[in-house]
Amino acid sequence: MRRRELFRKVTDWFSVNMEVAETELHYDTPFHLLIAVILSAQCTDKRVNMHTPQIFSRFPEPKDLAEATFEEVYELIKSISFPNNKAKHLIGMARMLVSDFSSTVPSETDQLEKLPGVGRKTANVIASVIYDKPVIAVDTHVFRVSRRIGLSEGSTVEAVEKDLTAGFAPELRGKAHHWLILHGRYVCTARKPKCQDCGLQDICNEYKLNNLQIR
Repeated sequence: MRRRELFRKVTDWFSVNMEVAETELHYDTPFHLLIAVILSAQCTDKRVNMHTPQIFSRFPEPKDLAEATFEEVYELIKSISFPNNKAKHLIGMARMLVSDFSSTVPSETDQLEKLPGVGRKTANVIASVIYDKPVIAVDTHVFRVSRRIGLSEGSTVEAVEKDLTAGFAPELRGKAHHWLILHGRYVCTARKPKCQDCGLQDICNEYKLNNLQIR
């Protein structure tokens, strides 16, 4: 199957079977989503969501976080993965928002990536979710699912992102990110993919390959 046709079939299936696809991180402002996404690195959304209400209450605006001490922030996030680095990144991010961006979360990925703790994936999430930019964030779930299905053969995040950007229509890229991440989180899991529950069996490269090997 040609890759263009594969993208069409994947799009058609998700459009019917996952009409609502959005971030599972809780937030109320662009600034708070930025906090949540930074905290979610190598940590589950569920755990992040357990802590963010208190964080958002304590730091409603960038200036509030910019004035916080490391100890204050660390205490709120100490049970989240890599709390030392994330506390430093959060404070640094808030200070740069205040000093360089008038306390407003920028909409362009190159500007977002200047912020401490914000890499390409985080920048793409913010640009996509908040500003509806036609970009795709590639995390471990998106990387795994894309390669298993056959949407990309890329061996790097950058290569997979390039293939997905070329394959999905601009207006679908933000939603496609959530299609793939949610499918990877609940069906196409890393260790024990639930192939028996997957509606993409007939077009999934890895499923077809595994079945041939079994035979």
